[in-house]
Amino acid sequence: MAILARNELLALIKRGIIKVHPFHKSQVGAGSIDLHLDNIFRIFRKPYSTFHVKDNADYKNITQVIKIDYGTPMEIMPGELVTGVTKETIELPKSIAGWIEGRSRFARIGLMTHLSSGYIHPGTINKTVLEIANMSPMPLAVYPGTKVCQVVLEEVRGDSVYRGRFHRQKMP
Repeated sequence: MAILARNELLALIKRGIIKVHPFHKSQVGAGSIDLHLDNIFRIFRKPYSTFHVKDNADYKNITQVIKIDYGTPMEIMPGELVTGVTKETIELPKSIAGWIEGRSRFARIGLMTHLSSGYIHPGTINKTVLEIANMSPMPLAVYPGTKVCQVVLEEVRGDSVYRGRFHRQKMP
């Protein structure tokens, strides 16, 4: 398996094999595509009570979706987790998978943009949900439209297409 470099990414996007919408060529780096934060977030409801983590656990029971205006920050308190979603929808063929990676400039101030589920399955057609956490000692104001993460794409051996629980997701 090989990570796709800039020239290969641009060629596959131009041919429509990889689809990123919205997209601008400037988003493509040496070996990744920058992705922007959208303005829809899922936050935890308060007050907190014990939530039992079992196979049938449903995050929707303890969270709510909020939408904020572009230009308005999402304030994340120290130690707080929210989920967001990329502005871009990504469509991958069955021969390509991806990994979401944070950006160093934001990690250095304590902002983690994905904590545990950074894998993007082959055949995915969706916006990528981001598990965003503030690990700094101060509140962080995160703005929709900011390039908060990047996706690294690689070739997959064999054929497989994701059709799981979060196929075609649009919301965090």
